[in-house]
Amino acid sequence: MAGSIRVYGDDAEMYRLFEAELFVAVVGDVMDTIGLQHQFLPPVFKPVDDKTRLLGRAMPVLETDIFLSNGPTHNPLMTKPFGLMFEALDDLKPGEIYVASGASPRYALWGELMSTRAKILGAHGALVDGFARDTDGIKAL
Repeated sequence: MAGSIRVYGDDAEMYRLFEAELFVAVVGDVMDTIGLQHQFLPPVFKPVDDKTRLLGRAMPVLETDIFLSNGPTHNPLMTKPFGLMFEALDDLKPGEIYVASGASPRYALWGELMSTRAKILGAHGALVDGFARDTDGIKAL
């Protein structure tokens, strides 16, 4: 029926429909038409594989540099080698995309082990504003 709104049983059903019926150009055209004209990522973001497409809900992660303290500290994060990164990773829900930004370019924000954990949790991928490592392993997953 024209003009009707479809209610989906769950995100997984909606993602299956999107993957089967939509493609980026159509989504972009529709978003432009409804006035959402700044919704695409800048060209500095590149997939590890040119065939990669991300579809899912964002799980935003704000990265920051944490330097381990050898002396007494009032900040418990200063004693954790990876801060809250693993807690953030473990909080991923099925269908979500780990979206990380904010860190310096001193280290990789994503790698094969994180990809493995995200896959086990049912995540749809990761988007990081920074370096990734182990790209051959990530592609193999």
